[in-house]
Amino acid sequence: MRAAAPPFTMPRKDPKAAARCEAGAMELMGKPDAQAPDALGRGREHYRQRAWADAYRTLTIADQTLQLSGEDLECLAMSAYLVGRDDDYLTLLDRAYAAHLDAGASARAARCAAWLSLRLLFRGETGHATGWLARTRRLLEGEKREGAAHGYVLLPLAQQQIVAGDWRAAYATAARATDIGERFGERDLSACARHLQGRIRIEQGRVADGLALLDEAMLAVVAGELSPLVTGLVYCSAIEGCEQVYALDRAREWTAALARWCGEQPDMVAFSGVCMVHRAGILQLLGAWPDAIDEARRAGERCLRASNRQAAAAAFYRQAELHRLRGDLAAAEAAYRSASEGGWDPQPGLALLRVAQGRLAAALAATRRALEASTEALARTRLLPAHIEILLDAGEIQEARESCRELERIAQDVGTPVLGALSAQAQGAIDLAAGDAGAALGALRRAWQVWEEIDAPYLRARVAELTARACAALGDRDGHELQLAAARTVFEALGAAPDLARIDAPARDESSGAHGLTRRELQVLRLVAAGKTNKAIATELFLSGKTVDRHVSNILTKLDLPSRVAATAYAYRHQIV
Repeated sequence: MRAAAPPFTMPRKDPKAAARCEAGAMELMGKPDAQAPDALGRGREHYRQRAWADAYRTLTIADQTLQLSGEDLECLAMSAYLVGRDDDYLTLLDRAYAAHLDAGASARAARCAAWLSLRLLFRGETGHATGWLARTRRLLEGEKREGAAHGYVLLPLAQQQIVAGDWRAAYATAARATDIGERFGERDLSACARHLQGRIRIEQGRVADGLALLDEAMLAVVAGELSPLVTGLVYCSAIEGCEQVYALDRAREWTAALARWCGEQPDMVAFSGVCMVHRAGILQLLGAWPDAIDEARRAGERCLRASNRQAAAAAFYRQAELHRLRGDLAAAEAAYRSASEGGWDPQPGLALLRVAQGRLAAALAATRRALEASTEALARTRLLPAHIEILLDAGEIQEARESCRELERIAQDVGTPVLGALSAQAQGAIDLAAGDAGAALGALRRAWQVWEEIDAPYLRARVAELTARACAALGDRDGHELQLAAARTVFEALGAAPDLARIDAPARDESSGAHGLTRRELQVLRLVAAGKTNKAIATELFLSGKTVDRHVSNILTKLDLPSRVAATAYAYRHQIV
């Protein structure tokens, strides 16, 4: 007999839940023969063909007139999940659990309970998830021999340990699940547990070992050996792990494979939206910005349909980044806010937007606050490059050096070329701001080589711009003009309006009010950058001391700078001197 259900479970044949599933099926049907007596047979065939919307529709029709087996309810639950009906998935999986118990298949019931627990954990419903996990363990206590179900119950346990930050225990749990999967020939279990081992190793700082485990799990994925649920979960998590450590070559490879898999199943909503988010990031890196924006928009819509708020928020952040880079600051502001409302941290993109809006002090406060709140090394790498750029704008060269040293230490520990290139580019910018153009060229060359290898045109152009400034400082006029022309060509092709405005700003006539400063304020700024006091400036320009004080105050206000030191750095950075 089935044990009494705790308050958070659904009854096996809840009329309201059944009606909701039927309504969903009617919404998707559009075929006049859907009520035929052979709906179950057609539903099973649709499931085998991975026609998820048809499978959900016809199996739901069958569910209205037949007592479905636990296996058929699992198929219906999976179809519901894949077409974006997450609540129905949980309801149906609970019913499958009950059907297996009634049939005496306790191991199969335990597997359903384990997937229920895992999905509830992903939804943040920890209490419900823990209840199902406890129920699963109790159910397996009656099993005389260890079986595959004992491995499946370890997956939500490992996830709980990951959330708690107990990496050693989580790895041991995942390793045990992998072993059980191998012994019982459960490919879903083996791949899912092995990929968890990889993610845990990455968190432990053993990046090469972690990536190797992810690659091994992905072999079963791309070979088509796994169920749709595990295929999608491992795909998305492996790509996320690669992006976490800037292994962009792998991320690009697995994203392309995921896109092909999703493309073969046009009805699928559950993973296609997440795939589009990853694909938008790859398109941005490759310089296909209009396509990236379109993909990010579609991703957000898909993720919302699948009730995946976090992925939808990630899609909004990607849109915001692209709008900012193209100079549509209002659209960027709105998208960053949408990302934040969905639970995605809008930094460092929002801080860089504030710089573009002339609010440098706000930008610097934001990245400092974000770094203070971030303790994990890999998470800090998302913030440090932008923070260094903002610090240099504010003239805080020493703090920028300290942040760059941290970024370099992490890059050395992680060992991926992209993170090393970000560190080298930051070091080059710092050397240039400090007046050591020769040292800057060496660091910038290392960064450029990586951006060239991975075909990242925007990052390559940013390095070319810095290299042009270094060449100018060393008196290499030809080098300056060639590098600047190369940067401008890429910025024009991408539609990077703010970057074009920045590199063209020094060539403008002073009377045009470049940087928002008047001709007189530009004169004063140049003298400030030359190290002259207000009294010396007043003497040189035949002005009163109070007038110079007012000009300096206006300069700091207009440029949103905190000090004369910051104004000096700004003048050199923007080639005003």
